[in-house]
Amino acid sequence: MIIKSIELQNFRNYEDLNISFDEGTNIFYGDNAQGKTNILEAAYLSGTTKSHKCSKDKEMIHFGEQESHIRTVVVKKDKEYQIDMHLKHNRSKGIAINKVPIKKASELFGILNMVFFSPEDLNIIKNGPAERRRFLDSELCQLDKIYLSDLTTYNKILNQRNKLLKDMVYRPDLKDTLPVWDMQLVETGRKIIRRRKQFVDELNEIVHDIHYRISGEKEDLLLQYEPSIEDIFFEDELSRVKERDMRQCMTSVGPHRDDLLFSIGEVDIRKFGSQGQQRTSALSLKLSEIELVKRSIHDTPVLLLDDVLSELDSNRQNYLLNSIHDTQTLITCTGLDEFVKNRFQINKIFKVVQGTVEERKEI
Repeated sequence: MIIKSIELQNFRNYEDLNISFDEGTNIFYGDNAQGKTNILEAAYLSGTTKSHKCSKDKEMIHFGEQESHIRTVVVKKDKEYQIDMHLKHNRSKGIAINKVPIKKASELFGILNMVFFSPEDLNIIKNGPAERRRFLDSELCQLDKIYLSDLTTYNKILNQRNKLLKDMVYRPDLKDTLPVWDMQLVETGRKIIRRRKQFVDELNEIVHDIHYRISGEKEDLLLQYEPSIEDIFFEDELSRVKERDMRQCMTSVGPHRDDLLFSIGEVDIRKFGSQGQQRTSALSLKLSEIELVKRSIHDTPVLLLDDVLSELDSNRQNYLLNSIHDTQTLITCTGLDEFVKNRFQINKIFKVVQGTVEERKEI
């Protein structure tokens, strides 16, 4: 799977841009705040309908304009797909696949699989549980449409239950309707817990071997799913904490409170790992994500590396660059020194200056 080209109109700091990519390594270099990341954001948006940077479409529209247009051409298993996306100020985005409008974002999922790696991802282990849940959900939603549907349903039910708990403060008679929401929450929550556990078990097999190699065969990394409650006990626990939930006006157990444990030699590296261990583990996690996507879709995802190399030491840089030789990669960086030094194969180079992109023939 590759991205063949991207056209941008009034997107971020680009008024009009048309880029054709190589199926190998594509590098965008230039000073900070020139618009390199915006190209990766447009690619990610085309595959997931979401930005990794913001939640509102209007923030991505070029200043002074009313709407923005992204056209991405994807080649997957010798078949070409054209994804058109219109971003509007006060309305939901319009999406079309091969010029046919779609009604649900889930119809887009699976056409373009991507793994996005930014400097923030290196902090996934030392940051809070919400970051690690977001990692689980973003990957699973790309790979599994049923999971996406279950997660969307669960979040709607959770919001309704929390609203009901708040309303019950002023209207105690609403308590009679709580079991209806509890039943739905348990039913959907159990599906999410089981699927997450399966995903983490699959990921753990891959991440262990990768981390063992990156660490010079010194460390055994173990990944474990930490559900806030096991699926078989969810109903009983929700009933047990009902009074507490009513006092706090929030749902205190369920998949929305899950976490992911990273341990090396029985040491929880989320709390007690060195910065080097945490960063190496985060890199191992991202590389295993690429491998897991390959196995799941029987194709290679597109890899987006946003200024990550500057955050890694030379050994980790080498390992990362040598691991992606068979994957279409879009890389942003401020300079090309790392690639020259490592004699890394570069297929296309683009220099980005204040919203203009110029292809360079040589370093």
